[in-house]
Amino acid sequence: MSSKTAQPQVDPRGLRFAAALTTVVLALTLVLNSPWPLAVQAVVFAISVVFGIQASPYGLLFKRLVRPRLGPPKELEDAAPPRFAQLVGLAFAVLGLIGYLAGVEVLGVVATGFALVAAFVNAAAGLCLGCEAYLLIHRIRTPTATTT
Repeated sequence: MSSKTAQPQVDPRGLRFAAALTTVVLALTLVLNSPWPLAVQAVVFAISVVFGIQASPYGLLFKRLVRPRLGPPKELEDAAPPRFAQLVGLAFAVLGLIGYLAGVEVLGVVATGFALVAAFVNAAAGLCLGCEAYLLIHRIRTPTATTT
């Protein structure tokens, strides 16, 4: 962690719970062939991006309904990578909405499908693809000290 201000921490179980709900909403979008569940998911992504993971409607559901039954987590994670992942999800949701609403259904389906795969992998295996992208970008952008 940097010596600057401490970053918010999140319960990784809540992230997987949110990914599971996201998976259901995105699957509904494809099954119903309707942009409306995708629009709801875009709003959820946007709230997470703008106000932080802790303000996510799915995160609040987890905090109030699920976490009390599980007890405290063994460890917490930095909120920055999942917040970036929510930004990536928002980009795919917006792209999907543009496709559906502009009558370019294939764009809507493909963008929603990519987001669905990422959410499912996170929910099922705990692997956050957007978080991994964040860490990769961070490594590329942060120069490392070289020894001579």
